[in-house]
Amino acid sequence: MLAPAWWKKGGSLIAAISHWYRDWTAGDELSCCGEREIERMANDLGMSPSELQTLVNRGPDAADLLLRRMVALDLDRNEVCQTAPGTFKDLQRVCAMCESRKRCARDLGRNGAGSEWKDYCPNAATLIALDALPWAARREW
Repeated sequence: MLAPAWWKKGGSLIAAISHWYRDWTAGDELSCCGEREIERMANDLGMSPSELQTLVNRGPDAADLLLRRMVALDLDRNEVCQTAPGTFKDLQRVCAMCESRKRCARDLGRNGAGSEWKDYCPNAATLIALDALPWAARREW
């Protein structure tokens, strides 16, 4: 199956879903899609229909806190995306679905280098594992 033009390698999963939803709701031939078609589309994206709806409702910037956290950890988003695209997209999905967004934003604003986020972030284990890897973008390795 060919990917639509808005699904670019390394692009934001949330932005791709928002573009898809905008196109889907604007297109006359798709406006009559039923529940089964929505389920199929969600399945194609590797999520449930309710997750898809939540992501669409949260908008294209829903995973911006992930990018800020990656900067705080000195993780290059492009390198992570290129090396582990599935992991990067999963990080975006999990971040966008997170219920601790306000707390995360507050912690990033106060002290991006702090460790409080590890107690509530659903991406903590993955980010800690990525942080331990020898990335080319880091000069210390």
